[in-house]
Amino acid sequence: MKPEQLVKKITELIFEKKGTDVKLINLQPVTTVADYFIICSADSDTQVKAIADNVDKSLRDEGIKLWHKEGYSSLNWVLLDYVDVVVHVFKHESRLFYNLEKLWGDAPVESLEDPKLKKPRKRTTKKVIVSPGEIIEK
Repeated sequence: MKPEQLVKKITELIFEKKGTDVKLINLQPVTTVADYFIICSADSDTQVKAIADNVDKSLRDEGIKLWHKEGYSSLNWVLLDYVDVVVHVFKHESRLFYNLEKLWGDAPVESLEDPKLKKPRKRTTKKVIVSPGEIIEK
C-alpha cells in the first residue's frame, strides 16, 4: 500500500473512534525518517487505547504489519510506526506539552476533518414574490 493510501485508511480508522484535531505532517521535504506523521488527540486513556487498537488491529487484518509501537503502558502518547507513516495518538494535555507540530514546524501541516461530519449549512434568506410589488423574505 502506498503511503498516501495508508494515510487515508489510518485517518478513517481514527475518525471511527472519534479522534479529534487530526493533523497530517508531510515530512518528505525535511527528513527521511518517515513520509508522514498523523497526529490526533483523545479525551481519555481509554480513547487513546481505543484509537490505537483500532488502527493496529484493522491494518493487521489487512496484512499491513506494524514495525514498532510505544506508549501502551501510560496511554498519554501512543506511537504506531508503519515505517512510511507514523501515527501519534495523544491525550490532549500530552499533545500540548510535546507540541510535535511546532517541533516539525518546517514541514507542511494539513488539518484533516471527518468527512462524515457535515458542517451546518448557512441559512440564506430567500425573496418570495407574493404579488406584484409585495416581497416577503424567508
